[in-house]
Amino acid sequence: MEEKGMEFDVIVVGAGLAGLVATVEIADAGKKVLLLDQEPEVSMGGQAWWSFGGLFLIDSPEQRRMGIKDSKELAWQDWLGAAGFDREEDEDYWGRKWAEAYIDFAAREKRAWLHEMGVRFFPVVGWAERGGYLADGHGNSVPRFHIVWGTGPGIVEPFERRVREHMKNGLVQFLQRHRVDNLITSNGAITGVSGSVLVPSSAARGEDSSREVAGSFEYSAHAVLISSGGIGGNHELIRKNWPSSLGEPPKQMLSGVPAHVDGRMLAITEEAGGRIVNRDRMWHYTEGIKNWNPIWSKHGIRILPGPSSIWLDARGQRFQAPNFPGFDTLGTLEAIKKTGYDYSWFILTKKIIKKEFALSGSEQNPDLTGKSIRKVLGRAIGDAPAPVKAFMDKGEDFVIADNLADLVKGMNNLTGENLLNLADIERQIQARDREIDNKFTKDLQITAMRGARQYIGDKLIRVAPPHKILDPKNGPLIAVRLNIVSRKTLGGLQTDLSGRILNESGNPVPGLYAAGEVSGFGGGGIHGYRALEGTFLGGCLFTGRVAGRAIAAELT
Repeated sequence: MEEKGMEFDVIVVGAGLAGLVATVEIADAGKKVLLLDQEPEVSMGGQAWWSFGGLFLIDSPEQRRMGIKDSKELAWQDWLGAAGFDREEDEDYWGRKWAEAYIDFAAREKRAWLHEMGVRFFPVVGWAERGGYLADGHGNSVPRFHIVWGTGPGIVEPFERRVREHMKNGLVQFLQRHRVDNLITSNGAITGVSGSVLVPSSAARGEDSSREVAGSFEYSAHAVLISSGGIGGNHELIRKNWPSSLGEPPKQMLSGVPAHVDGRMLAITEEAGGRIVNRDRMWHYTEGIKNWNPIWSKHGIRILPGPSSIWLDARGQRFQAPNFPGFDTLGTLEAIKKTGYDYSWFILTKKIIKKEFALSGSEQNPDLTGKSIRKVLGRAIGDAPAPVKAFMDKGEDFVIADNLADLVKGMNNLTGENLLNLADIERQIQARDREIDNKFTKDLQITAMRGARQYIGDKLIRVAPPHKILDPKNGPLIAVRLNIVSRKTLGGLQTDLSGRILNESGNPVPGLYAAGEVSGFGGGGIHGYRALEGTFLGGCLFTGRVAGRAIAAELT
């Protein structure tokens, strides 16, 4: 059975956050949109729904209330230090232009735009990617990670609601289980899509769904926008594009995104004339733990750590500065890969885990997702959050013991490799503990911990008072095996500042646009080599908004 439908003004491929934003912008302008997604309708919102809901804002009211002095100039300095653009004549040309535009957006319209739609923020601003280098190097100089009240579902809701309103008024038609396999070209322009209708699926959000084909479809439009996400669920493609600077790709890796984040549309769009740039740039986390209650295949959860845990490699050697928890994601990934192993360890105390462990994901933060003020207050005064305690009790990556000897024995038993030497680990932790006796120290991790507590937000809910790891009164001791967990694609389809996909000659492919992760969050790589966090959701919002408005204007 083949579906052939009426002509639409625009076809949007992918109902994640960027696709929803673009659809709203186009339909608000009175244009008719066909929104397609290969997953069941329950998955509308894509990866954004599962997120912690962090957004990068500059000089916000929340920052000012916390005593944070931020500016567009400081944020741009940090962005350039993180991005390390080094292909500016070619692959980075449009990415840098998108970065400049995004910094301006984050400093001006972004918060007011979201606030008008009902989005609210948790009052304590988080400090992600702290860097640890010089002022012009990688990292956020100040806290900028604004958590949406309601986390990922809270940022998806206003756009999904508006899409559904347009579905009722006839401006948007949403077809689930429609997988695009080809972009249709006529006279050098993209004029539609064709593909497979997949069998109906009762899979819950995030669960692996069937790829069995029940039929085919073909639809035409004046413009097609690709918003299909990245390659984070496709480990084969990740390994194929793995950057040589990080050594060999990991043999063992968890998935931080559902299996449908497969990167299919990248190759399909390239076949239709679009150019992919910065294929080797990607963003994977090093603090992944196996989900004891998985939703998708190889489901990994990322620990969002405070700065106090001792970080050891697979052989029990402490990582050197600035490879501390929460400072430099890719720097630590590089250090881990140089060891020849795909995992590392945290050693910490009960006092640290109560204050410093958060888990990424809307489902792992029921207090923030459920907008419970009472439960959120428990982060400042209570025990470890319930989801963290559940992992301590049921997660296979956790070892808990009353003394270091039993802890190290449990760690060796967990891996079966017997790589860890008790005397060597004890020596390193004792050396660190001796530095706690004075207010001054040569241990830069302790300096960083004390510096973090100068920020009231960290002192209240994020950073434990410095204490001796091996003092029994701070126990029990906890070890966590940390796995590499896949997440974001930093390269992608190269687009100009209207979201038009460019070809190998640098010219727009007529009728073809992109937004979100598939475009490297803008231009084929708005982040360069490294992200400052809170910029993935923000990049989907910004590129969806820009491309949607550009398409609407082009069709007027």
